[in-house]
Amino acid sequence: MIVYLNGEFLPLSEAKVSVLDRGFIFGDGVYEVIPVFGRRLFRIEEHLERLENSLKAIKLENPLSHQEWIDTLEKLIAHNQGDDQAIYLQVTRGPAKRDHNFPENVVPTVFIKSDPIETPPPVIGMKAITCADIRWQFCDIKSIALLANILLRRQAVEVGAYEAILIRDGYVMEGAASNVFIVVDGVAITPPKSQFILPGITRDLILEVMQAAQLPCREADISEAQLHSADEIWVTSSTREIVPIIMLDNKPVGKGEIGPVWAQVIKLYQENKQKLRSNA
Repeated sequence: MIVYLNGEFLPLSEAKVSVLDRGFIFGDGVYEVIPVFGRRLFRIEEHLERLENSLKAIKLENPLSHQEWIDTLEKLIAHNQGDDQAIYLQVTRGPAKRDHNFPENVVPTVFIKSDPIETPPPVIGMKAITCADIRWQFCDIKSIALLANILLRRQAVEVGAYEAILIRDGYVMEGAASNVFIVVDGVAITPPKSQFILPGITRDLILEVMQAAQLPCREADISEAQLHSADEIWVTSSTREIVPIIMLDNKPVGKGEIGPVWAQVIKLYQENKQKLRSNA
C-alpha cells in the first residue's frame, strides 16, 4: 500500500509521524472518507467542501488548495490497486510542545491512505439499538476525536447489533457512524442538519435521487416514538451506503423485513454509482 504523508508518496510501513503530533496527543484534527468507483472520486466537491468547513470550525488553515487536493488524491488512487477504493484523509494541527493553546508556526500533518472496497455481501436486514447521545456539542465537525462514537458502536456490537442510533432530548440525531432515515406511510424522513448531526454526503445524495425520481422524502425532526413505529429504518454512510435495519431494540421494524422504499432507493443509488464508473 502506498500512502501520502506531508508531500510524499511512500509505503505505509515507512510512514511515521511525531509522538508530539497534536492529532495523537489531543485528537486535534479532522478527517474525510471518500469512496472511489471506477477510479473516479465520488462526490469529491461535496467531500472537499465538508473538509473545508471542518477545518474552519477548528481554526486550522487548509494546507492544500482545492486543485492540490484533487491532484494528490488522483495520484494516490493511481498508486494503489483496485478500481473501487476508500480514501481516508486526515489533517491534524501538527507536532508541537504539549499545550492546550494553539501552537504558533506549526505545519499541519496531512496523511492519506487508500484501501480497496471489497464486493459487498448480499444485503440482509440488520439489527440496531437506541442509545443516549453522549457526544459533544459540535457533531457537524468531522473530528478525529471519536471516543464517544467508538463506545456507542461497541455498545451495539456487544449485543449483536450493527449500529447504535443516538437519541438526544427525545429526538433521533444519527447513528454512531451513520445518518438515519425512517419511512412512514411511504415517505422517507431524515433529521435536518444541525450542530448535532454530521452532514452526510450519502444522506444528501439519497435526498437528491429521491427528489429527482419524485419519490416522497423530507427533512424533519424524528421523535424516539416515531423511530420505534416506523415502517422502515435505514442507516447511511459513504462506505456502507444504505443499510436496512429490520430489528430495533430487539423488536421488528415494520414487518421485520427489508422494505419496498429501500429497494427503490438502493436501485437509484447503484445507478448513480454506475454513471460515475462509466463517466456518464
